[in-house]
Amino acid sequence: MIWSVWWIWVVAGLLLGIVEILVPGFVFLGFAVGAVATGLLIWIGLEAGLPLLLVLFALMSLAVWLALRRMFGLPSGSVKIWDRDINDN
Repeated sequence: MIWSVWWIWVVAGLLLGIVEILVPGFVFLGFAVGAVATGLLIWIGLEAGLPLLLVLFALMSLAVWLALRRMFGLPSGSVKIWDRDINDN
């Protein structure tokens, strides 16, 4: 089926990477890396059905998102405090 073709996952990952460039925020980047990693697993020989592929995709995407959150997020325990509103003159 279409989900067992490795390059479909890689192309989907690249498209999600493009979406991340257009809508920054490290949301789609985790999904992009998860899709590419799933495609690479299929390429190296993983033969699995759609449910297992979706679980692997979800777990890898979550792991990448958590790593990005840890690397680029606010320091633990701190809260972003806005002292100026863009609508104030």
